[in-house]
Amino acid sequence: MKLLTVNLGRPMPSEHANAEGGTGIDKRPVDGPVVVAAPGPKGLGGSGLAGDALLDIRHHGGDDQAVYAYAREDLDAWQRELGRELANGVFGENLTTSGVEVSDARIGERWRVGPRLLLEVTSPRIPCRLFQWWVGEDDWIKQFTAAAAPGAYLRVLEPGEVRAGDPVELVHRPDHEVSVALTFRALTTQRELLPRLLEAGDALHPEARAKAANYGRRRGR
Repeated sequence: MKLLTVNLGRPMPSEHANAEGGTGIDKRPVDGPVVVAAPGPKGLGGSGLAGDALLDIRHHGGDDQAVYAYAREDLDAWQRELGRELANGVFGENLTTSGVEVSDARIGERWRVGPRLLLEVTSPRIPCRLFQWWVGEDDWIKQFTAAAAPGAYLRVLEPGEVRAGDPVELVHRPDHEVSVALTFRALTTQRELLPRLLEAGDALHPEARAKAANYGRRRGR
C-alpha cells in the first residue's frame, strides 16, 4: 500500500463554485515533500496540505475533512466506464493511493503515511454540482452515487510530511462494520442505514453523526 501521488489544487474560476474566488478542485501531482497538519475547524481552516487551494471553506475542509484520498484502482474503473483517461488528482483528491481499500475503509481506521503522518478516516465524499461540472458528465452525480466508491475524507492525528511513493500502513482498524461506502449510502440513497453509523462513535464526521442521531430520534430509536 502506497501513495502514487500527492496532489495540490490551484485556484481557478468557476460559475459553479460557492466561493467568490472560484474553486481549488483542479489538483495535480507535485514533486517533493508536502507538509500535512490539522487546518482548524470547518469554516476557519481549509485543506490540511500546505499549498493546497481550498476556497469554499464553508462547505469543505476543516479538521474533519483535512485530507481527501481516492484509490487509483477506482479511477481505473471510472476510466473504463467513461472511456477516457483520468489523471491522478482529477477527482480533487489530495492523495492518490495504490493497494489501499479507500472506500471500503472503516470509519475510524487509521493510516500511517510516510514516517510520521497519522490520518483517521472520517467520512465519504458527497458529489456536488461543481464536481459534475469539473468531470464534464451531465449525469455525473447520479453515476458517482450509484457506484458508491466515494473515496475518504481523513483528519490529521499526527502531522508530518508526505511525498509520492510513501508507504501507507494500516495501524488501527475498528471492530465495527461501518465503512466509508456504507456511510455514503446512508447519507445518499439508503437513509434507513443512518442509525448504523452511530456504531462508529466519535470517529465519524460530526455532521454525519448528527444526521444519524436525528434520524433515530425522529423514529423513536
